[in-house]
Amino acid sequence: MDTDRYISPLSERYASRQMQYIFSQDMKFKTWRRLWIALAETEMELGLSRDGRPVITQEQIDELKAHAEDINYEVARAREKEVRHDVMSHVYAYGQQCPKAAGIIHLGATSCYVGDNTDIIVMRAALELVKAKLVNVLAELASFAGTYKDLPTLAFTHFQPAQPTTVGKRATLWMQEFMLDLEDVEYVLSGLKLLGSKGTTGTQASFLELFDGDQEKIDRIDPMIAEKMGFAQCYPVSGQTYSRKVDTRVANVLAGIAASAHKMSNDIRLLQHLKEVEEPFEKNQIGSSAMAYKRNPMRSERIASLARYVMIDALNPAITSAVQWFERTLDDSANKRLSIPEGFLAVDGILDLCLNVVDGLVVYPKVIEKHLMSELPFMATENIMMDAVKLGGNRQELHEKIRELSMEAGKNVKAEGKENNLLELIAADEAFPMSLEELQKMMEPSRYVGRAKEQVESFLEKVIAPVLAENKELLGVRAEINV
Repeated sequence: MDTDRYISPLSERYASRQMQYIFSQDMKFKTWRRLWIALAETEMELGLSRDGRPVITQEQIDELKAHAEDINYEVARAREKEVRHDVMSHVYAYGQQCPKAAGIIHLGATSCYVGDNTDIIVMRAALELVKAKLVNVLAELASFAGTYKDLPTLAFTHFQPAQPTTVGKRATLWMQEFMLDLEDVEYVLSGLKLLGSKGTTGTQASFLELFDGDQEKIDRIDPMIAEKMGFAQCYPVSGQTYSRKVDTRVANVLAGIAASAHKMSNDIRLLQHLKEVEEPFEKNQIGSSAMAYKRNPMRSERIASLARYVMIDALNPAITSAVQWFERTLDDSANKRLSIPEGFLAVDGILDLCLNVVDGLVVYPKVIEKHLMSELPFMATENIMMDAVKLGGNRQELHEKIRELSMEAGKNVKAEGKENNLLELIAADEAFPMSLEELQKMMEPSRYVGRAKEQVESFLEKVIAPVLAENKELLGVRAEINV
């Protein structure tokens, strides 16, 4: 381990090995070589010839394939120090291993042929991993929501006590946001196309020269390359690069996932403060260096921290796409090397944390009940008033009485620090022909949660179950948390 230079915490602490590999040197340069093979094969299959003789032979293709995986990095690095060009350095290094094919590597292509096509291939692989983890987060949340679908809990608007809901229903609100993200991921994945091989300004002028102006053959180049690389098609037009709005689309999807995770993690942090729900806390985990008793929601806080980074990171590709002059400028390059990989590495870490937190989320029903029961008398007043009207009372007069008694009980709680005595106050008021015992029987929390349980059941059955069934081969991901 290098201890004398900066190491990104995204690799060292947060992102999984799978995501790190997708953005690794091996993935990048092996993909370059696959693209060079695809180009050479396409040119050979289209009959590229000179003076009636084939320019590319099967022997050359076989040689290229034999060295597609064993990249001679030292040769490439030494060459780059001389020529200051990464693509031509790797063309040279590949040619050193493949002397028979050296002259036809990268034929007719520009640097973006390998650079941009690889970026698309890498982003697709990264989005597929993100999709798999999103599906597993939904599966974990579905299990949680199903378990607690009918556990009444105090709901909040403006973080003020409001009409009760259930713990499971609240979880469906988190799930719905992740469902929107999953839809966005699938949409962007379905629309990803390769750049293809269009040359320096996107006109395919070099291929017009190579194929002696044969338009039909040139039209077949991009579709053949796309098929060999596992894509349905290439973008129909381009400058030297694919549109950087593609990167913007991808980064916005990542930012959306980050926002959903941030919202869920904030809710969990607030619930942990209330001691109603608690994220997993390991046996030997230390919550505070000073206060040994503390159990801080550190993983949920980390989700929020990384999420803010991803949401801000989405500005990079958007601004970059806006300032690309004409057919190509290079001010995107250094930015892309940072913003796209780091956005994916951070979201990967976020989703692993979500999996870990939801899988081990601890619920404390007794605390939840205590908080709910302390507020429920206020929320039951409409029902109490309606029952009193049925017994002969005047609705307007009873409403004013309830308002006055609620103010008195609220003062007792907030100013005096006493228990909520609203039921006692109502029972003692002659306007309400009900005993304290009768009022207490009305304090059954399930009477006040509306259709929360039914909504959870319907959501899980009609929305989530089909998604999990459709993606069952992606289920079973387990999160590895480093710190």
